[in-house]
Amino acid sequence: MRIDVVSIFPSYFDGLTLSLLGKAQASGLIDLRVRDLRDWTSDRHRTVDDTPYGGGAGMVMKPEPWGLALDELTDASASHVDERPTIIFPSPAGEVFTQKTARQLATRQHLVFGCGRYEGIDERVFEYAADLGEVRLISLGDYVLNGGEVAVMAMIEAVGRLIPGVVGNPESLVEESHEDGLLEYPSYTKPASWRERSVPDVLLSGNHAAIAAWRREQQWERTRRRRPDLLPRDETSAS
Repeated sequence: MRIDVVSIFPSYFDGLTLSLLGKAQASGLIDLRVRDLRDWTSDRHRTVDDTPYGGGAGMVMKPEPWGLALDELTDASASHVDERPTIIFPSPAGEVFTQKTARQLATRQHLVFGCGRYEGIDERVFEYAADLGEVRLISLGDYVLNGGEVAVMAMIEAVGRLIPGVVGNPESLVEESHEDGLLEYPSYTKPASWRERSVPDVLLSGNHAAIAAWRREQQWERTRRRRPDLLPRDETSAS
């Protein structure tokens, strides 16, 4: 998978060279390229923002640098992959990012992430981007960040680990929170007793059927207690 990121703070993404995603890049599973939006400016101040039409607080990111960036990155996509790129802009006005979203994006050949700042990006950029690829405005949740970088890092991590070969044991992905609509069951390791707290007996029994049943029960109970919004209405009303 090729992933392009455009930001005015490219050093934000240095952390993606670490751990599993760093290894995935070294092995060629992921081709991650981070670019500075200011590379597509032409004035000596490398200006990427201006005052909003209609008045209001803050500044808005100018369309021209974004247009030039998208032109270059999508041209590169056309010469290397068979499908149009998916162009993603983090936005508190977008669809909510979920594990389902991550699974969808993990099947794409080329992702382009655009990190907004200030009061956001000129709306015409999203309209223009739709001529170049599939555009998705995506939110991490109902809150506002200073810019899109943190959200993009979270999305890349969630998507990248779903690419075959990135996680060493693919079975571990199946049992995680949200993969089947439920939260993950609790995990334990040695020692069996720690500071007067013991591992549940069923996990020490060697009875794999009983362990599987206990874990499933824990998933349902944990989800009912912490995230009842994930359960069907009849399940939440019965709890």
